Amino acid sequence: MRIYEITFTGRAGPAVGAEFDDCEVILGTGTTTLRADLPDQCALSGLIQRILGLHLEITQVNLVAPPLAP
Repeated sequence: MRIYEITFTGRAGPAVGAEFDDCEVILGTGTTTLRADLPDQCALSGLIQRILGLHLEITQVNLVAPPLAP
């Protein structure tokens, strides 16, 4: 698992926040950051597509924690 943070423009209201109940929603000044523990690139792509499907503008995608070495 890898932890990603995806930031988009605007502060998510309750309706948008509910769309991402599987993520930690962090409200900033004029931005919203989703923090999610994702198993692979396919899951990351799916989350990005969900954001774009709501016509939100992604400004940043960060890998916060890479997978731990075995």
